[in-house]
Amino acid sequence: METRVCRLYGPHDIRIERQEVMAPGTGEVLVRIGAGGICGSDLHYYHDGGFGPIRVREPIILGHEVAGTVEAVGAEVEGIAPGDRVALNPSRPCGQCRYCIAGLRQHCLSMRFYGSALRFPHEQGGFRDLLVAQAAQCERIGPMTSLAEAAVAEPLAVCLHAVGQAGTLAGRRVLVTGAGPIGVLTVAAAAHAGAAEIVATDLQDAALAVARAMGATKTVNVAQGAQALAPYCEEKGTFDVAFECSAAAPALKTAIEAVRPQGTIVQVGVTGDLPLPVNLLVGKEIRLVGTHRFDAEFAEAVRLIDSRAIDVRPVITRSFPLEEAQEAFACAADRSRAVKVQLTFAGG
Repeated sequence: METRVCRLYGPHDIRIERQEVMAPGTGEVLVRIGAGGICGSDLHYYHDGGFGPIRVREPIILGHEVAGTVEAVGAEVEGIAPGDRVALNPSRPCGQCRYCIAGLRQHCLSMRFYGSALRFPHEQGGFRDLLVAQAAQCERIGPMTSLAEAAVAEPLAVCLHAVGQAGTLAGRRVLVTGAGPIGVLTVAAAAHAGAAEIVATDLQDAALAVARAMGATKTVNVAQGAQALAPYCEEKGTFDVAFECSAAAPALKTAIEAVRPQGTIVQVGVTGDLPLPVNLLVGKEIRLVGTHRFDAEFAEAVRLIDSRAIDVRPVITRSFPLEEAQEAFACAADRSRAVKVQLTFAGG
């Protein structure tokens, strides 16, 4: 049996190829993929050949935000049957290292993660028509949830984990800097957690419109009117919590200025080294914490999407068939017109 795959050979060198797919083994399922979201890491691989020290060193199938329909199951699979529609958790921790044993599986020392060039050989991803996965990776969805919605579970899980790093948000005032896919889903997660006020910032009006649809009470285009944030910085700051999702030095500086003393900043966006106003951070006793991927939050994300407790449909800007992958990546890179771009596959 053959499957089409979306394989990257180098910057801007993406090819739709065919390869054999095996029948599912013990504890495995064969999933016909229907939808797959293009993530920021996919864009970095496509445009730059990697990000930071992580480089593409061999051809790699991209994609880790995927959902589809179960075609077949292997031996000893329980609770999953052919015809089930599922979101696929791209994380495969070893379960045996000291971090897995301590309940920190997102920090697994031998983590396998779809479409990642961190390890060599690379971990091949989910942008393909057919994929053999572990049954434990599957989270079922109901008949009213589209595969496109289910494919947003992975980035939403990232945001749920980030919100968990901040402590309770009920009744709190929240700032979200950067309204890309992670930023707008963080807005949604914060709203679901009961935040009383959510201010989102970005450089693009299109992204801010989606942030409002996801629950932002106010948006600020910092390219046109950064002065609108000035009142929030008065008297040592206003916000209880800030989620910095842009990985831009000016945004982090703004967050430090706008968060109140003993407030919390969760750094969600990933980049290299950034300058940091340490005196202000120390003087205001601000808690600056990181956040990395997710664990149990993936199942929670699927439940929230499936129940429409968080409606992710406004995040999905456009979908392209697999054979138009080049156009899809170009659209995904244009933040003036896209938030989340997805590929569709034979299972859609």
